[in-house]
Amino acid sequence: MLRYLAGKGFRSVLTVFAVLLITFVAARISGNPFQFLYDDGLTQEEQAALDQEFGLDRPWPAQFVSYLGQIARGNFGRSIAQRRPVVHLYAEAIGPTLRLAALSFLATVAIGLPLGLTAALARHSALGVAAMGVAFVGYAVPHFLLAIILILIFSFYLNWLPSIGSETWWHFIMPTITLSAGLIAAIARYLRGEMLGVLSQDFVRTARAKGLPESMVIGKHAVRNALIPVITVLGLKFNGLVSGSLIVETVFSFQGVGQIFIGSVQLRDYPVLQFGVIAFALTVVVVNFLVDALYAVVDPRVRRSG
Repeated sequence: MLRYLAGKGFRSVLTVFAVLLITFVAARISGNPFQFLYDDGLTQEEQAALDQEFGLDRPWPAQFVSYLGQIARGNFGRSIAQRRPVVHLYAEAIGPTLRLAALSFLATVAIGLPLGLTAALARHSALGVAAMGVAFVGYAVPHFLLAIILILIFSFYLNWLPSIGSETWWHFIMPTITLSAGLIAAIARYLRGEMLGVLSQDFVRTARAKGLPESMVIGKHAVRNALIPVITVLGLKFNGLVSGSLIVETVFSFQGVGQIFIGSVQLRDYPVLQFGVIAFALTVVVVNFLVDALYAVVDPRVRRSG
């Protein structure tokens, strides 16, 4: 077990390092940040002074080694655009993003699992067909299109919900629906497939042949076995909240981490961009690691194969 987790941990560290290196190089290839901050241009002396202030006057390998040393000391640098510590910028914006992610994940579990079970257990009825229809629509509609549809209906025509901002809980309703719709559909479709597979297994037929109540056959035997692989999918789909939040926060002008990250890309604000990539990469890697650990506990075959 420990050997399996140690191998996963080592690969996770290598993944974060590779992502950081690629981002470091790609950000600098995109152009000099001061060209975007100062539209009127800079003299050579002013450009040289700014490059020296932010350590951009040295070769890229030296900059990268220096940046790794700063990270080891817990220093992620200052924003080039705002001249403030990067950590402070993200700390101020992390609250709304965490609330949005938590609400979206809860909606995914609370709606996706019952929808998938309904689609499997009532697959020949109108209810089961309707459940799969909802899942198909949620899976097929892109985030940005669903967001626009919701804004048109509930903000423009009905004037029920605010379309921009993150000040009140009313502001979270449409972003939560937009961010969780695709994940709900994916979980529902996957659970339906797993349930149909489990229901055709011999141990389910044996349980029914013994005269066990159908509720016990479904709840104790079928659902428990079908949910084991869904644990992995839930963890992996949680990563979809990370990437999807960038689009959703931009569409709804949601004052969260996504807005800061997108702004850093537009302004070539290297320190802010690099910290954002590290944070997102760590989130994905940690979630994957925890899912692997949980799956190894639930299913011993994973430990033996790892």
